[in-house]
Amino acid sequence: MPIAIRETTVEKSATILPKITLRQLAVFVSIYQTGSTSRASEVLHLSQSAVSSALTALEARLQMPLFERVGRRLNPHPNAQSVYVQAQALLGQALTLEHYHKHQAGQIHIGASTTIGNYVLPSLLAKLYTALPKSKVEMYIANTQEVVYEIEQLNIDIALVEGMPRPNDSKVIEQRAWRTDTLLLFAKRDSRWLDVSAYDKKEGCYKLTMAQLATKPLLVREVGSGTRQIVDEQLLQYLPEAGVVTAVQQSEAIKHMVSADLGLGCLSQHVIQAELNTRTLIPIKVAGVDLTRTLWLVWHRARHQSPIWQTFLDIIE
Repeated sequence: MPIAIRETTVEKSATILPKITLRQLAVFVSIYQTGSTSRASEVLHLSQSAVSSALTALEARLQMPLFERVGRRLNPHPNAQSVYVQAQALLGQALTLEHYHKHQAGQIHIGASTTIGNYVLPSLLAKLYTALPKSKVEMYIANTQEVVYEIEQLNIDIALVEGMPRPNDSKVIEQRAWRTDTLLLFAKRDSRWLDVSAYDKKEGCYKLTMAQLATKPLLVREVGSGTRQIVDEQLLQYLPEAGVVTAVQQSEAIKHMVSADLGLGCLSQHVIQAELNTRTLIPIKVAGVDLTRTLWLVWHRARHQSPIWQTFLDIIE
């Protein structure tokens, strides 16, 4: 025969009573310390009725009195001491959490592909520190593929990368075109790899055909970098008979190798601008080749967009 189980009155009341709130605990602690609801209301900047209501609700939830009313004064009940200790601990933890949130709100982890990280990002960070002097910024600089992976893993808040980002899961990655950049083919001035007749004095550059370029040693970035992506798509696919193509992981290394006349290079204009200004490196133009590219802003859609995140976004846009 089935046994009917009747819920007791105590069990019913426990299910319908509201949960304890931090406000109730703060009211209780203040009353415990001041001895009256009127003084507690002054400390907490609440009305006396709100203080009394919060105390009544807490006593109902705990199902025990916390104070004994003696005239206008509230004397702590014997139950109150242990509750006071626990309430202080909980309020302290809540305050720590609040401070932690405020601390985190001033932090940002920014990713950047190599060229942007070395040549573009520093001036943007200067603007961020001007707007928010107490900001704490961490940076991760690597090639585009590695930076996008860190975004996918939620290890980076926001990133600036070269070339088209290619995430493993495009549904979780937000990407926005940011600005354009130009890659340049270049060589050492009076390079042994280039004939003097190829130099155009009027334009201040060497001019080559695709066939001529294919016979020269070419130094390019490694696979996975944004620069290499554009070089593959816009240049190397037209050079199946290229003499020597050497992959190098660092843009600075390529620049110095070209300066030593080990071959021709292809890098962002940002990387070689100083050398172009002094004419120690000379740009090369190849008919029909356009090495303009888009720089991208990338973030994970699940990433919390804190105030510093929004400030950085406003600065770069």
